[in-house]
Amino acid sequence: MFFRQIVDDKLAQHAYLVGCQRTRQALIIDPQRDVDRYVAMARNEGLRITATAETHIHADFLSGCRELVEHHGCRAFLSAEGGPDWQYEWASGNHSVTLLRDGDSFTVGGIGFQAVHTPGHTPEHISFLLTDRGAGADSPMGMVSGDFVFVGDLGRPDLLESAAGHAGAMEPSARRLYDSALGVLDLPDYLRIWPGHGAGSACGKALGAIPDTTAGYEKRFSPALAAVRKGEDAFVSYILDGQPEPPQYFGRMKEENRRGPALLGALPRPRRLSGRALLAAASEPGTVVVDTRVDRLGYYAGHIRGSVYAPLNRSFPMVAGCYLDPRAKIVLICREVEVEGAVRDLIRIGLDRVIAWAPPRELTAYESGGGELASIEVIDFDEVAQRLGDPGVQVLDVRRATEFASGRVEGARNIAHTRLAGRLGELPRDKRLLVHCLSGARASAAASFLEREGFQVSAVNDLFQYAVGNHAQTPVE
Repeated sequence: MFFRQIVDDKLAQHAYLVGCQRTRQALIIDPQRDVDRYVAMARNEGLRITATAETHIHADFLSGCRELVEHHGCRAFLSAEGGPDWQYEWASGNHSVTLLRDGDSFTVGGIGFQAVHTPGHTPEHISFLLTDRGAGADSPMGMVSGDFVFVGDLGRPDLLESAAGHAGAMEPSARRLYDSALGVLDLPDYLRIWPGHGAGSACGKALGAIPDTTAGYEKRFSPALAAVRKGEDAFVSYILDGQPEPPQYFGRMKEENRRGPALLGALPRPRRLSGRALLAAASEPGTVVVDTRVDRLGYYAGHIRGSVYAPLNRSFPMVAGCYLDPRAKIVLICREVEVEGAVRDLIRIGLDRVIAWAPPRELTAYESGGGELASIEVIDFDEVAQRLGDPGVQVLDVRRATEFASGRVEGARNIAHTRLAGRLGELPRDKRLLVHCLSGARASAAASFLEREGFQVSAVNDLFQYAVGNHAQTPVE
């Protein structure tokens, strides 16, 4: 059996390529939308992807299952669980799709896959037990657990309510997750667990950075499973407490994956722009410039007015997903070597209209050609303290609610940067916003978005922990 975990570091997402080396057939589990890389990877191993499977309707990226069915002739194995509201609309009547219920099995070459209904994170969620029958095994060696079991954690059950807007779904989902988690306690200790995400994903609150685990290790050391042993009510309190605010785009991903993501085909090929062409493109209605320079001080000092700052690091897709409208035409400020990677990051979250790019040095030509470069005031926490008594100022803390609860600048308002786009109406437009986070990174993206939306902003480029004890801090009871 060939087995490979394929990691997207920015989304902390894991796909799995599983192949039978005798028949040369392979299956990809939880593929992202740009499936060409999976096809090439399989080909390099002498395999051909003939099937695809999915653990659940994803909220953090667009699925590649439909792409593989429609453009590559694959058979898809999808969940039929969860009730009528949680079925794959695009799969209805599709003869290339097999719908699975709890206990259903299928094979790819000499490898057996059994679906196990594991609801809680979502109602339709299934996990897959893998058995290498070609090697003579008659029992599973491991489970691809999707967003059910993570290293040190379980998938969060609140997203249907907090991200997708299903009021009242949070607690019932947590209780379904409890029932599913009881089944983990019965798994053999040797069973390998291959999760759908690692550390950095917003699909849990305490995901480990180790790529996989075993059932025995999780039963001994997982805090979430320890909470299961305390009983249902204790578990529900534990699993719902302290979950991070979901990114703004999660609800859109969930709906598009249910309906069926638009077929992608080839990747977008944005054209290169010179300074004058950049000036023309940036001024077109419906266009947004995304400045990806890692140097945020360079962005603060001079950037195209109305551009969104989303540095090309691990936060790039989350920032872009939270602040960009999928209907917008996107122009990237980035280096040529970074273009394809940025395009892949964007199309994985449904931002397909990447029309052009320009290297950062073209900003000088942009300005000399008549374009205006804007700037954002940069301050530190000493300056924040001096301005606290100014009635024309509002401190905006864009950290998570759990961070805010542990200590805050007196009088600060808290909106996590991942939820800011949906809560602009809560912010005063007649005051200057002093935007801060823990280190200045999240604040830089938030400040750029707020400037684009017409707010007066100053960015706090300073470490928050240095301010603790030096300025007024108020713990939230």
